[in-house]
Amino acid sequence: MGQTMEISALALLVLMVGTWALSVRIRDVSIVDVAWGLGFVAVAIVAALTGDGDVSRRILLLVLTVVWGMRLALYIGARKAGHAGEDKRYTAMREKHGDARFTWVSLATIFLFQGLLVWVVSQVQQGSSAQDGGLGVLDWLGAGVWAVGVAFEAIGDAQLARFKADPANKGTVMDRGLWAWTRHPNYFGDFLVWWGFGLIAVSAGAWWGLAGPLVMTVLLTKVSGKDHLERSMSKRPGYAEYVERTSGFVPLPPSRRGAGG
Repeated sequence: MGQTMEISALALLVLMVGTWALSVRIRDVSIVDVAWGLGFVAVAIVAALTGDGDVSRRILLLVLTVVWGMRLALYIGARKAGHAGEDKRYTAMREKHGDARFTWVSLATIFLFQGLLVWVVSQVQQGSSAQDGGLGVLDWLGAGVWAVGVAFEAIGDAQLARFKADPANKGTVMDRGLWAWTRHPNYFGDFLVWWGFGLIAVSAGAWWGLAGPLVMTVLLTKVSGKDHLERSMSKRPGYAEYVERTSGFVPLPPSRRGAGG
């Protein structure tokens, strides 16, 4: 496992530094969001090739991670291509530090930090791929939870993209489809994806791999996911009413409260 962890760290370093160099050239740090999904794919490839555990589990983890990571990277990349300019979060940081200083600040606090997060979270892939023993019930249960999570992410993202593409919806709140059952179907889907991986880690005896799902849960609910987005959406007309009638994370039937009856 040690070799896998070292090679994974090196692969992530190359990916993040390369992405940073491109961001400096095009003056757009937002591309780090594409590299996030690709980082997990890179680790999964390394774990599949260098892990010494059960081959079937290594292949399962590789397939699941590549499908999830590439879908996320392609979705974010397509969304980025349709909206020119740097994300306002990074623009604010650039203005605060100045272009010259921000170049190095972004390397340390954005690219290398996200690379470190990917490496920590992906212990679930690295550890599981190093364990012996064939696939069991927990592996397939984990794959099933993963599949539901990917479906939630993909369907939620597609529904939101169609909603935003209609000019009549500008400035309004998306409250249809999965978004009527949870305010964050994409984040909830991501949550399921990682706990699906966690079940596979438990099946392999790699209990330390649960650090990945735990870290992702905190990120999705308290740091860069749900809470962060809701702070930015709180002043949008109709959002308070949407919050009253819609579950904050776990999908539940919509309430009639705040819906005019």
